[in-house]
Amino acid sequence: MAKNIPSKPKKATLAEAAEQLQQINLNAAGIDIGSREHAVAIPPGRNPKSVRMFGTFTEDLNKIALWLKESKITTVAMESTGVYWIPLYEILEQNGIECVLVNAKHLKNVTGRKTDVLDCQWIQQLHTYGLLRGAFRPNDQTVRLRGYLRHRHMLIQHLSPHILHMQKALMQMNLQLHHVIRDITGDTGLKIIRAIVQGERDPNKLAEYRNYRCKNPEEIIAKSLVGNYRPEHLFSLKQALELHDFYRQMIQECDEEIVKLVGSYDDTRKKEEIPIRALKPKKQKNGFEFDLHTLLHQKFGVDLTAIPGIDASTALTILSEIGNDLTAWKTVKHFASWLCLCPGNKVSGGKQLSGRSRPSANRVKRALELVAMGLYKSKTSLGALFRRLKSKIGAPKAITAVAHKLARLIYFLVTNGIEYVEIGEKAYEDRHRERIIMNLKRRAKELGFELTNLQTQAA
Repeated sequence: MAKNIPSKPKKATLAEAAEQLQQINLNAAGIDIGSREHAVAIPPGRNPKSVRMFGTFTEDLNKIALWLKESKITTVAMESTGVYWIPLYEILEQNGIECVLVNAKHLKNVTGRKTDVLDCQWIQQLHTYGLLRGAFRPNDQTVRLRGYLRHRHMLIQHLSPHILHMQKALMQMNLQLHHVIRDITGDTGLKIIRAIVQGERDPNKLAEYRNYRCKNPEEIIAKSLVGNYRPEHLFSLKQALELHDFYRQMIQECDEEIVKLVGSYDDTRKKEEIPIRALKPKKQKNGFEFDLHTLLHQKFGVDLTAIPGIDASTALTILSEIGNDLTAWKTVKHFASWLCLCPGNKVSGGKQLSGRSRPSANRVKRALELVAMGLYKSKTSLGALFRRLKSKIGAPKAITAVAHKLARLIYFLVTNGIEYVEIGEKAYEDRHRERIIMNLKRRAKELGFELTNLQTQAA
């Protein structure tokens, strides 16, 4: 007699599984960004055409905003493709449409056909079910400050090759100036180069431009300035000097715009409330000429330069990328994860595959890593932490760990509005020794032993 075998439940199809999901953003649209055209998808039934292609001119971007508003769209998800998304993002925001910038890694479609139409429909479908997370974008004032700082960094990068061009022209004339002074673009070097371009050839007269802080005397500098002055190399030196001066002028104009923008921020603290710190005057090669430390403390309400290794330029770079409002990250763990400074979490089959932190081009992460590398000889608690970790786990991991520590400090200082207090290297070593002793006592007690102090017994 045949037994009644229960039939296996049928697997739900993709369409049925999609129907079981809860639609969160009913008025959501998806946009596939391109350099020449944008593909826009809206929910079916809102318009005779649910997918339309638009150009990238400003007139076309305004048409996209108008079409989305007519279709009663309130939120839009788009892929962060190069810089092509920025004009459309700003125009949609000006029209009151919420924009969600999505990482391209979160938009992997099912393998098969790939077109712009399918991509925008896939983005719209994911955004409807709330499966996309928007990337962080600071407020408009911070975006402007970030633009100035990034442009200034680009100017410095373009300036550097022309310094090498000057040095090459000097070497071709056998003028060994870079061997007797530390920097040819310093006070002594530029005065000598300008005199050479203007026609001076006497090495003794050129050596008289020596700054009193130079280690080498005038006699050695004069010997290095005896060379073969050929017209083609002098022409190269002249043009390299003009380009160097031009970029210096551009950097100075950029600094003036940065001062104006930072000065337009609302004062978080009054100038009278800012404690005066005894800072050593340290002139940086590409630093700012104005009092950046006091200005940042007044506008942002916290002194990040009190943290060892962070100077005013680094603090300005950090605050220009994230702003002075860190409420976009719920906890300090979210902030560290956004910076890609947390250990990786690659687990498969209950086995840890890799614990490496994710690679990232985040400028804040890069700045904190550079600060961490500079703490090797610091006589502070963070310097002691870096040296201990370097000897234990190696330099690369120690740099990431200390950068993570710096990120946590910045988060707590900015969110709580408190000042950093340095405890010193000795206090850190004492605390670390106490923790080791406590762990040893606990472990000995678990094994049925008692830990005693030999020095106390001898006394």
